[in-house]
Amino acid sequence: MIPGATAASFLLVVILGAMSPGPDFVVVTRTSISGGRRAGIAAGAGIALGVFAWVVAIAFGVAAVLTASAVAFTVVKLVGAAYLVFLGVKAWLAVRRGEYRDLGEARDVKPLDAGAAFRQGLFTNLLNPKVAVYFLALLPQFLPADGSTLQTLELAVIATLGTVLWFAALALVVGALKRFFRDSRVRRGLDAVLGSVLVALGLKVAAETA
Repeated sequence: MIPGATAASFLLVVILGAMSPGPDFVVVTRTSISGGRRAGIAAGAGIALGVFAWVVAIAFGVAAVLTASAVAFTVVKLVGAAYLVFLGVKAWLAVRRGEYRDLGEARDVKPLDAGAAFRQGLFTNLLNPKVAVYFLALLPQFLPADGSTLQTLELAVIATLGTVLWFAALALVVGALKRFFRDSRVRRGLDAVLGSVLVALGLKVAAETA
């Protein structure tokens, strides 16, 4: 078992890491704006599942193989970059179409489905091999020298919990500001900004070396 103090320290580090601006942050923010708190929490849950999958992959050595293979790492990185650009372009297209109306008046507008939001969060995280690199560097700091696979899986559960906590909090905060986001001009401006950020992140990821 992981000692309580170690588990608490790891949880804090994971939450602080999740709070740093990046693709996951942008996806949850935009999802919460377009689909509400439920969709934002679903996107956060998808991201958390991706984190769990990466840490489990590390426990069984899969992630180490990925990061050791320049070709595999590059393929996953480029697919992830393309997905971020795709999400950004979708936001741009929404701005270009100009299909914005005040949410209070648009009863017929269907919000983003929670299932679709979950998949966006999951794919954004799974297609980012930098997450594997991050946890490959982080986990040894919290495991004993003779750490077992079971202890690594314990940390995977803690990492998942920390990720869910942060992104659920983010979705709730954005959801609490829904009155502000009802305005069509605000929605259009945010889609333009967040779409640009997603495209920029995608291009940055694609340009980075492993």
